[in-house]
Formats: sequence, C-alpha cells, structure tokens
Amino acid sequence: MNDNLAPLDDLDRAIIEATAQGLPLTARPYHIIGELVGTEEKEVIRRLKHLLANGVVRRIGVVPNHYKLGITANGMTVWDVDDDAAQELGRWVGALDFVSHCYLRPRRLPGWPYNLFAMVHGSSRQEVLLKAQQIADGLKPSLHASDILFSTRILKKTGLRLAKRGPECSA
Repeated sequence: MNDNLAPLDDLDRAIIEATAQGLPLTARPYHIIGELVGTEEKEVIRRLKHLLANGVVRRIGVVPNHYKLGITANGMTVWDVDDDAAQELGRWVGALDFVSHCYLRPRRLPGWPYNLFAMVHGSSRQEVLLKAQQIADGLKPSLHASDILFSTRILKKTGLRLAKRGPECSA
C-alpha cells in the first residue's frame, strides 16, 4: 500500500460501505452506487480505481455462490510437504481449477505437521476425495502426510465492514 495515501474521506468510506456486500446486478452498478452515496458514476469509478491502485481495495470481482451452483462439498486439504519444495508445489496446487484457496502455514508440532493448505470444492465428498488424490499424486515425492477437514455447515460470509468512526481523540 502507498504510505503517502491520504486518509479515507467520507465519500471513500461511503463507497466502500456501499460496495462491501457486492455490486448491484445491473448494467450500470457504479451509477447505482453513485446515487446511493450522492455522487456521479464517474466519481465512483475514479475513486475505486484510486483505492485499487493504492492497495486499499485489493480487487473487484464476481463471487459466485458455489452452493447454488451445486458445489456443496468442501474440504480443506492439508499437506506435509518438504519445506524446500513447498513454494513451487503451492503454486501448482493453487493453479488447479478446483482449488479456491491455497497457502503455506507454519507447522505446529508435534500435533500438526502440515505446512500446505488448499480448499478443494466438489459436488460430493467422493469428488473432493478424488481431487485430493490428484493433488497427492502431484505432490510426490515431497509428500509425507495429508488430511482433509470437511465443512459441516455454512457460516455467514460477509464483505468488509468499516468500523463506525467515533469522535476524534486528541492527546
């Protein structure tokens, strides 16, 4: 993020709050956001581009509801792979079309030997297990152990929520 970025003003905050739960499903979503926050469509676009360029907003994209698409089985696969191969293997796993999240984490020995995590999605547990086997085959010979933690319920997912600003404090 740019260290020289001015603090968010009220309009920036209003735009972020108005877009946090998603864009309106319309041909001109930024026009609708502009109406909600009291500015022009061009200004909404200009400010979002600025917030993107400065790292305040990481990305603007579509987030489909995978449950409504029939992708109802989700397993966090965890892998114990050689540390010297973990970066390269993680890039390979993360590029698979059925993996939505992939990251490295430190092991928590002795009980948790896993250092590579990947969220795998499918239409059934069996499909997730087959996809996990595909990952396992690709991780050999660096793979030492693995497991899958299946989701058992859907937790509420929300976008960014900005804290309400209170009165300014002075020292």
